[in-house]
Amino acid sequence: MADVSTHSSFVSPLRRFLVASILLAFVPQGCTTGVKRYFRQGLKVGPEYCEPSSPVAVDWIDGDDQRVATDRAEAAAWWTVFNDPVLNDLIQSVYCQNLSLRQAGFRILQARATRNIRAGNLFPQQQGMYGDYQHNAYSKNRANTGNIQHRFYNQYDAGFNMAWELDFWGRFRRGVEAADADLDASVDDFDDVLVTLIGETAATYVHIRTYQRALKLTKENFELQRKTYELAKARYEEGATSELDVDQAMANLSRTSSTIPELEIVLRESVLRLCTLNGTPPEDMLKQIGEGEIPVAPPQLCVGIPAELLERRPDIRRAERLCASQCALIGIAESELYPHLGVAGSIGYSSKGLNNFLASPSFMSTISPEFQWAILNYGRLKNGILQNEAKFKELIANYQQTVLLAQEEVEDGLILHIKSWQRAKDLDRAVAASKRSVEISLAQFEDGAVDFNRVVLVEQNLMQQQIEETSAQGNIALGMVKVYQALGGGWELGVDQTEELRCGKVRLRNPDGDIEGESEYDCQP
Repeated sequence: MADVSTHSSFVSPLRRFLVASILLAFVPQGCTTGVKRYFRQGLKVGPEYCEPSSPVAVDWIDGDDQRVATDRAEAAAWWTVFNDPVLNDLIQSVYCQNLSLRQAGFRILQARATRNIRAGNLFPQQQGMYGDYQHNAYSKNRANTGNIQHRFYNQYDAGFNMAWELDFWGRFRRGVEAADADLDASVDDFDDVLVTLIGETAATYVHIRTYQRALKLTKENFELQRKTYELAKARYEEGATSELDVDQAMANLSRTSSTIPELEIVLRESVLRLCTLNGTPPEDMLKQIGEGEIPVAPPQLCVGIPAELLERRPDIRRAERLCASQCALIGIAESELYPHLGVAGSIGYSSKGLNNFLASPSFMSTISPEFQWAILNYGRLKNGILQNEAKFKELIANYQQTVLLAQEEVEDGLILHIKSWQRAKDLDRAVAASKRSVEISLAQFEDGAVDFNRVVLVEQNLMQQQIEETSAQGNIALGMVKVYQALGGGWELGVDQTEELRCGKVRLRNPDGDIEGESEYDCQP
């Protein structure tokens, strides 16, 4: 019974202490609404988060075009519609080896660790064991030493102490909310890096194939113009034409020849970019990917509706999660207005000898409820709340801006894709006509029916139109790449890895393919 009464004598003052602290916290605010909100929110102060509104168009500008389908976008592995095994292998290789993606993966691990640290604050924040031994000797020459019974003595101490700030206002729970949102944002960041990485790899591959074809056509035109030069030179030597025709032919031939190094430069730059994306040192990857045609896009793109971007785009999801994290930080700042309630205590043993160290008389303990309240803060705490609220509004504006930019990027890709189809069709007819013009003009020049200016003009037109047609065909594929990248396609490729990074076995591979940093984490909702 003595133990029960002792427990009751402690609990009753503690209960009164907590009730008094609640009243002291809310009464100065003069707001019964705050009390109701506090209990409605599960004993947490600060605002409850709700997803902000965003400006979304009803449909795409070119939604009625026959090349655009508003069926739900199937963009998980959009690059496979090109039916290009080389591109498929490149994207898989880049996914496994890209260093920017590995950095994003490690950021998930950091966010996960931060979340677990925040969750640990829900439990006693300070707890530890202590122990020490002292051998003491008193001086006989000190004043008032008459009561000293033992000049030399030992002292043994050991115990456990703890300090626990109670999460009475939801400060630590808000911290966990913020950390959870940051963890989600880091996963969305990984997905966003992956979407960008896949899109850039596909675009670089299209550029390489486009430059290869342009280079091939330029070399073919060079050979055509070289034969024209030889024809002009032969007719000059026969006395049929003037030296002007030879000079014109040489100028035309030299200008075409000067285009070849320019194309070789941009082709090499694209190959080097592909090496960096692949996480490998610079090398001639043309030996690996070889020659090939420009990827051919399907006749129709399934793009869904603009509202689906809110779910598909990782950068939009990340911006929304950052808003949620900041909203929780407002609650943490608001909790500083109220007293911090806690309890501290210790238990242990203290004795002059080891023979009775664990005996009942050696036991000692303390327990002390306490609170700390910053009352003379000169407006610093309220300004801290205002600062976090302003940051929250900034992130909402950033979220809405991200939604607008996402729609703009889809529209950019659609107009490039659609108009490039039309342009390539027109240029295809122009190239066919120019080829016939070259054949006719060369035959007429050889017969002396036309002057050499006509030959030079039609050969220049042929080369220009062939390069433009090649660029238009490349833009058809690039437009599709831009559309599906803007739709957020491709992040599904990394779902398994992000789940492992979020919770479970972590497997991050280095550029050599070896597993680096394998560890285990508890997966908590």
